[in-house]
This record gives sequence, C-alpha cells and structure tokens, in this order.
Amino acid sequence: MPTKTDRPPEPRCSIARSLQVLGERWTLLIVREAFAGRTRFADFRDSLGIASDLLTNRLNTLVEAGVMERRPYQEAGARLRHDYHLTPAGRELTMVLASLQQWGDANRPHEDGLSMPHRSRSSGRPVRVAFVDDSGAPVPQEDVEFVYPSAVAPVRSASGDE
Repeated sequence: MPTKTDRPPEPRCSIARSLQVLGERWTLLIVREAFAGRTRFADFRDSLGIASDLLTNRLNTLVEAGVMERRPYQEAGARLRHDYHLTPAGRELTMVLASLQQWGDANRPHEDGLSMPHRSRSSGRPVRVAFVDDSGAPVPQEDVEFVYPSAVAPVRSASGDE
C-alpha cells in the first residue's frame, strides 16, 4: 500500500489539484444531482444511469475530498445506509457548474434552447457567471488574464503566442 511519501507531490496549480477531485467523468454530474436535492445512492444511480461501482468510487472521492459528507440513516426494518450531502466546499461548486452550463449553452447549444436558466432568488431576474474586480465592478472576459508565477510561466511560441 502506498504511503504518503510514495505519492507524487501535490501539483502547485490549483486547477490541477481541483481536477484530481472533480476531473473524472460523472463527478460534476453527481454534484449537479446533489444540488437538485438528491442524497441517496439509488437516486444518484437511477437519475444518472451510472454503474454502481463507478458511483461508489466517485462518491468516495467526493467524501474524502470534503465536497460531500456521508450521513447514516435507517428506514424501519431496513439495514443502516448512508446518504450524501454537499458540504460548504461542495456548495461552492455552484459557480463551477453554472459556468460550465453557461459555456455549454453558448458553445454547445441544444436545439430546445437553454437547459436551465439561472435567476436571483430575491429579485427573480436572470443571472450569469461573470468576473468582477475587488470593488465588485464587472470585468469583461476579454480583459481577464491568468497571472502566472515566474516558476510556471506559459511557454510562448516564436510568434509570441501562448
């Protein structure tokens, strides 16, 4: 069994570290279903059509990473089971899911239109994912750049492109 010292070091890049938890097929769909109120293994399995062994693996990963928590429950006359609930870290993925959905609606549209528009609970007005600066002012996507630490600066081609 590998020990902590046998494992490769954690990537410095937070995107790479996030993908270690969220980058497997089905994982974000499980999180989406949790946002829809699903908590039980059978409900995840049935709504997604995912194989039980894959679902078990993905749920274990999400629990180990602190994205979901396992809670015991027992129905009368049945064995003890667990259901799964988003943690505060899991609930923070709402922006990730909304951003992926927004991108998909714009770049991979379905013939029936938007899959699930978002709106403000308080005003009922439509909302979208956007960048804002530290004062709260919106920043156009074209004006946003990734600022790389010098140790991981992007490689530029001879033409100056990244």
